[in-house]
Amino acid sequence: MEDAADRRAAFLFDMDGTLADTMPFHLQAWVELVNELGVEMEPATFLRRTGGKMNRQILGEVFGLPMSDADLALFEERKESLFRTLCGPHLKPIAGLTEVLAESRRLGIAMPVATAAGKADRDFVLDGLDIARSFDAVIGAEDVRNGKSHPEVFLKVAGALRVDPSRCVVFEDAISGFEAADRAGMKVVGLATTLPARELQGHAAVNCTGRDYGQLQPQALVDALRLRDTT
Repeated sequence: MEDAADRRAAFLFDMDGTLADTMPFHLQAWVELVNELGVEMEPATFLRRTGGKMNRQILGEVFGLPMSDADLALFEERKESLFRTLCGPHLKPIAGLTEVLAESRRLGIAMPVATAAGKADRDFVLDGLDIARSFDAVIGAEDVRNGKSHPEVFLKVAGALRVDPSRCVVFEDAISGFEAADRAGMKVVGLATTLPARELQGHAAVNCTGRDYGQLQPQALVDALRLRDTT
């Protein structure tokens, strides 16, 4: 028999490009550092291929630059430090986010963060926006073996909160995140912060889209996506 926790709905939030419009600053940091490695990249293609992925995935799968753990740690420290320097003066929440978080909390919806970001970046964004206490759990790069589009990060946080995947909706901006959520058996709200709305609307895994949170109402999402137990 299911208990009350099992019957809850849950909103799972990606972080970069979903809680804050940070992707342009990640892109700028990547451009500066991969140029040092003699690798060229086309920005629009890069965002489509790498959004939601962990650094080690990007270096190995996208650039063909596998690194030792020691070299990867040094690269990540430089890249993420540069990102935070670039982003710091511009960090702000996606429009409507604070209202959606407050209303979701009032409705009793569980709210974790499930991201490919490391702890330093998570602290930078969540503390910088003063929203860390809004979330019931935070899972990131150190907590999983597989990056998106593998569903591990979403399944792990749903399991930690004892919420059935069928009652979860994932807020995402990246194709790999859409695919990970779909593989986890979860619904998807695509935010058109990083990719064009038409690209999100045409993706098979995306149930609905919004340019930001101002277009989204928590209760309407719960009802439309049938996240509540009706028995």
